[in-house]
Amino acid sequence: MDSIKQLEQEIESKEKELVGLKHELAALRKQLPLFTVEDYTLTSTEGEKLLLSELFGDKNELIVIHNMGKSCSYCTLWADGFSGFTKHLENKAAFVLTSPDDYQTLSDFSNERGWAFKSVSTKGTTFKEDLGFKSKEGFWPGVSILLKEEDGTIKHYTKAAFGPGDDYCSIWSLFELLPDGSGSWGPKHSYAE
Repeated sequence: MDSIKQLEQEIESKEKELVGLKHELAALRKQLPLFTVEDYTLTSTEGEKLLLSELFGDKNELIVIHNMGKSCSYCTLWADGFSGFTKHLENKAAFVLTSPDDYQTLSDFSNERGWAFKSVSTKGTTFKEDLGFKSKEGFWPGVSILLKEEDGTIKHYTKAAFGPGDDYCSIWSLFELLPDGSGSWGPKHSYAE
């Protein structure tokens, strides 16, 4: 019985340590230098041209998800998860998913998935590259936080990459509670019944 209690205390200690490390990581990310972001022209899922500044709505903070497009089942997993959080996210900040796919592909796919959040196509722009989510190897998934200043200037505040086990998709933490963890599991657009 003492060994169980000791193990539970060690787990609790590691959980507190992990929370502390997450706070330290967040503080480090906030030390990244701000830079001005162009007011890009993006395309809504209806084909309407929108300025990046319009995506802020009445907020001065914008959470930008850098999705890699329909072909990425991992990005689809993250986006599916955001659907449940949309109202909560939008209560605090503006929220948008960006995709390199053309607007029609994005529109069809987001409707098929039932995504309840605003999505825009970055096709034909350097948006993802300029914000650090595209290189010569291709696109990278993640998130950027943008701020709109009183004069309308848009600043890049901080960013984080997405990947299996990160804090931006709760499924990984749940899988790690299973006996085999996440193992070799990978997401799919659909699963055979």
